Amino acid sequence: MHEFDEEISRRDTGSLKWDRRKDLDPLWVADMDFASPTEVIFALQDRVKHGVFGYAVPHQGLINTLQSYLKERMKVEVPEEQLVHLGGLVPALSLAARAFGEPGDAVMTCAPIYPPFLGIHKDALMESISVDHIQTGGLIKTWTFDWDKMEASVTPKTKIFVLSNPQNPLGRVFTAGEITQLAEFCEKHDLILLSDEIHCDLILDESSTPHFSALNLPEPLRKRTITLLAPSKTYNIAGLGYAFAVIPDDTLRRKFNAVKGHTLPEINCLAYYAAEAAYRHGEEWRQDLLSYLNKNRDLLTKTIRTRLPKAQVPHIEATYLAWIDCRELGLESPMKAAEEAGLFLSDGAFFGHPGCLRINYGTQTARLSAALEKFVVAMGGEEK
Repeated sequence: MHEFDEEISRRDTGSLKWDRRKDLDPLWVADMDFASPTEVIFALQDRVKHGVFGYAVPHQGLINTLQSYLKERMKVEVPEEQLVHLGGLVPALSLAARAFGEPGDAVMTCAPIYPPFLGIHKDALMESISVDHIQTGGLIKTWTFDWDKMEASVTPKTKIFVLSNPQNPLGRVFTAGEITQLAEFCEKHDLILLSDEIHCDLILDESSTPHFSALNLPEPLRKRTITLLAPSKTYNIAGLGYAFAVIPDDTLRRKFNAVKGHTLPEINCLAYYAAEAAYRHGEEWRQDLLSYLNKNRDLLTKTIRTRLPKAQVPHIEATYLAWIDCRELGLESPMKAAEEAGLFLSDGAFFGHPGCLRINYGTQTARLSAALEKFVVAMGGEEK
């Protein structure tokens, strides 16, 4: 087992997570407090020893590794020409809006959702259509799509549907049936399906909730998809800035690439080598990480369900992010209450759902436990 319990000081390192609000204990933005796999660190050190850091292109080792990853992980053969290398997934969301929409058209998504999904339409002077996910089931409810509301909300001007799978912030792994139904919805209304699958390697029990990628759709449905992937969340290398898209259809791929213009920076030479090492050598580390995250997930959900029964936390199937619905706790501002307790969390308002909070539990268990004690008391629960 890799040493995930080791606390690494991140203050004053230029960390967005730790240095944005130095007065608060941060459990907000989606990066973890763990060192990346040793193999990634060694790959970076080897590349630095070369001493020359000129303009870079994807080297053959990376391309081969991505193709092997897609074959093993998604069970798909992807020709090199279908790969589009990117400096991050948020710019890719914006690129897609500008590539496939015109001013006055609309982007559709379902909330609560990763905040950039609710803002990319502005880059293309488009409109935003947001339909809330709904809950089904008994005591522990499952989030899914509101198909009726989606049908009622889509318009002839809607051009793109943006999907998060696994879902951020709900932690839901959508089934093959759900993704296929969504793709059929997109086909019916002539929408491009933009599938952000950045958390797909953070599924906590893949035997019960396997990942079904947009790349696994039948050929006619897959042709209208853009699948976005990255090693950044899984291997904690988001600051290096590497992601990639798989775009099977030649026409969509040309439109996507054409709109880049001169707006995107070059991908740095270190990022390519970190990505290769992560996908090529990081599997043992990833499995240990998932075991650790499972333990943290269970601690968080048990604590909140036991001591804050009026708060709702879904069964988290993936990611290291927990969505807490605090609307029944009677607080004027859960975010303010958390800050007064010394915690920096993510405000649900930015995800389209005020009164909710997102907690990043990708940290040391002892630190998470202490933060949860503060959180419970701040939200009106009793001290332990």
